[in-house]
Amino acid sequence: MSATPIERWERVLPALPYLFLLLPATFALIDEWRPVILLLTMAGVAWTAALYRRSETNTAIALLYLAGTLGLLAALVHQDPLFSVTGVGLFVQVFTLLPGWQAYVGVAATSAVLVLARPRGDDGLRELLASFLVALLIASATGMLFNAISRQSEERRQLIDRLQELAEENAVLQSQLLSSAREAGVLAERQRMAREIHDTIAQGLTGILTQVEAAADEGGSTGRLDTIRGLARDSLNEARRSIHALRPAELQQGDLTAALQRVVDGTGVPAALSITGDPRALHPEVEHTLLRVAQEALTNIAKHANATRVGVTLSYMEDVVALDIRDDGDGFTSTSTTSGFGLIGMRQRVTRLAGSFEVESTPGEGTGISATVPAIPAPED
Repeated sequence: MSATPIERWERVLPALPYLFLLLPATFALIDEWRPVILLLTMAGVAWTAALYRRSETNTAIALLYLAGTLGLLAALVHQDPLFSVTGVGLFVQVFTLLPGWQAYVGVAATSAVLVLARPRGDDGLRELLASFLVALLIASATGMLFNAISRQSEERRQLIDRLQELAEENAVLQSQLLSSAREAGVLAERQRMAREIHDTIAQGLTGILTQVEAAADEGGSTGRLDTIRGLARDSLNEARRSIHALRPAELQQGDLTAALQRVVDGTGVPAALSITGDPRALHPEVEHTLLRVAQEALTNIAKHANATRVGVTLSYMEDVVALDIRDDGDGFTSTSTTSGFGLIGMRQRVTRLAGSFEVESTPGEGTGISATVPAIPAPED
């Protein structure tokens, strides 16, 4: 990004005292070799190098620096009026180093030196006074321009500082939002697990108890015992699946795209995964949510949709990341079923991250699921 005019001015400002000394000295020495001008110029450069930067933070040193510079300026202007240009640079320095009314006193003193130090000619008092007033007017105008630039620069600094503060506050609020979402997610997950255990494991165990009681009444027939074993095995598998749903181990083995590929390959449905945009690491909550939505959707498709083709698309955009899953299966109506497809749970996962969740389905024409969540970057280690 290119520098602004104010930034360029701030870069050039420290070099101005040297330029306003060396440039007129160069032309004066080219015009006529005078060792005294060379000596005075070198003295001015050394004086500036010794005190100029220190005078920016110390008013007493600034007054000493300006007094010495005025003396050197008077000697140089007396040698050659070309050094009146050096006075223009000194005007800028005065407004840089002195506050308020002190700057205008310094400008007046500089103007007086420029007028009085010039070699005497036929100029009368009127001409000298006119020259002084013109120099004072030019210096004051220069000072007002410099002050305006300084104010703009300070306002710009304050704006940048404020923007940085807002960015930090936004980061804190985002962290708090994620923390709240995580807590809400834990509660929602517990509620989901409670419903799932009640609907699957608890019912399976109830069936086991019923069969055990019946087997005991009948003297423990082999058929009953086989049924018991089958129910026990199914209940155990459901328990393992429910527990596994709480631990996104897939994300511990790679990034989100790799985890989605493993899910797509392992669901047993003819699914294809495509990635658009530039993949990047996202916040664990974001990746966990998208992965679980994909797992739930593909599991439902395998169980209920009778699909021959499934397309899974993960799209990385600037501010959001979107997961789209479409199949050519049986489809359903909005009133036919909801809980069987886990739509409520998927929607809750997405909306608790301030995302959007949409479902489009028509009987006989398949189903489309779209989950879009903020592309919150992964926290730095």
